[in-house]
Amino acid sequence: MALSSHVEYESTTRTAVIAGLGAYVPDQVVKNEEIAARLGVTTDWIRDRTGIEQRFVLNPEGATSDLAVEAARRALDSCGNPDIDFLILATCTPDHLFPSTAPSVASRLGFKGIAAFDLNAACSGFVYALSVSTGMLATGAYRTGLVIGADAISSILNHDDEITGPIFGDGGGAVVVRAGHLGETGSVSVQQLGSDGDLLDIMKTPGGGSRQRAAGVPVDIDSSYFTMSGRAVYKHAINRMSTVSRSVLERLGWTPDDVDWLIAHQANRRILTATAEEIGIAPERAVINVDRVANTSAASIPLAMVDAVESGALTAGDKVLLAAFGGGATWAAAGLTWPELTLAPTQTVR
Repeated sequence: MALSSHVEYESTTRTAVIAGLGAYVPDQVVKNEEIAARLGVTTDWIRDRTGIEQRFVLNPEGATSDLAVEAARRALDSCGNPDIDFLILATCTPDHLFPSTAPSVASRLGFKGIAAFDLNAACSGFVYALSVSTGMLATGAYRTGLVIGADAISSILNHDDEITGPIFGDGGGAVVVRAGHLGETGSVSVQQLGSDGDLLDIMKTPGGGSRQRAAGVPVDIDSSYFTMSGRAVYKHAINRMSTVSRSVLERLGWTPDDVDWLIAHQANRRILTATAEEIGIAPERAVINVDRVANTSAASIPLAMVDAVESGALTAGDKVLLAAFGGGATWAAAGLTWPELTLAPTQTVR
């Protein structure tokens, strides 16, 4: 029997409930004017193609773990700093190729000894990690966890590439999840994940892995840069996110009109609005902060969550649809009813 190309998980009793939320972007702001001067284009050229006005980037001494730790601290502060049983770090830019970055993040947060691991589903990583946490909590073996999405994409960019150079920024976002039951506000009730390895080449960093080493290809700086086929990503992102979203809505028993907020991966403004329209959700009900933080990969959805809560748009009881598409290719969607949350006093997304 052929296995399905996607994974669906729906707990009948226990599930993950979002109990805390936090996000972080570094201090350094890079405006479109700087990018435009370097690439020899206009600021309008960047804005029209991406909807992005600025992005935040780490200083040269920074790393993904720094973003993850700061975001996690804010999430923990928002819900009274509970004890944590596990930590999942969604990232495609770990501090090191080996070992996993998550144990270091856990130790820096004071949680030595807990289960901690990285998950790489690129820009879909946060929703993937949220789904994995749901499964872990549903077993009854864990009570509370941290799900973090963090990426320092600036560390793998060729900043002179006009395709990728203007699009990405660095950031981290996190949620505290606890064991709960379906029907609670904040409970993650339906998730669906998918992938297609035939789309490997539309987004990838060619060098640094065992494929390059096994082939005996010399390591060079160009192979360490992230590459992307813009047109292919645009087409597949809209198609996959809208398709998986409609499937999740059907399983939830929601119509597109029932959705108060679509919080999708902040790829670029054109993809976000086209995806909303394809699902049947009015574009004004799509949370968009890509203009201020750019595409932050696995961090983009929790960053958008924080922005929506800070602005007062996202409130308890709202029906929320999450959707993402990333390298691999991977895609994911999930539905939940938003809980009553208070952000930490230190929380702000610039």
